[in-house]
Amino acid sequence: MTDTLAVDAHAANKGDPAVHLASAYALNPRVSLRPEPFGALAYHFGNRRLSFLRSPDMVRLVEALADHPTLADALDAVGIEQHRWPSFQRGLATLIESDMVVAQDDGEDSR
Repeated sequence: MTDTLAVDAHAANKGDPAVHLASAYALNPRVSLRPEPFGALAYHFGNRRLSFLRSPDMVRLVEALADHPTLADALDAVGIEQHRWPSFQRGLATLIESDMVVAQDDGEDSR
């Protein structure tokens, strides 16, 4: 199964309510990122899913998640403009659904 992830700066304004700016997230330790010109391929060695991160900004964010106490801190640290945050929340929701990204409070800390 392939999940396609597109980050669109011109997407609708609301983010996924399941992805909170005040929560901590991290790339699942069972996921490997392979850099590509369009962004990266993410492969989950547990569920064998492959996702396309079609934005270098999303790749930078996913790589930085574990280094910051909240999603908002990570977005700010990688230089994502605040008006784009909702589209990144939606993108992260897709990655969470496929277990590529995990919430830090669920015991799956990748630090």
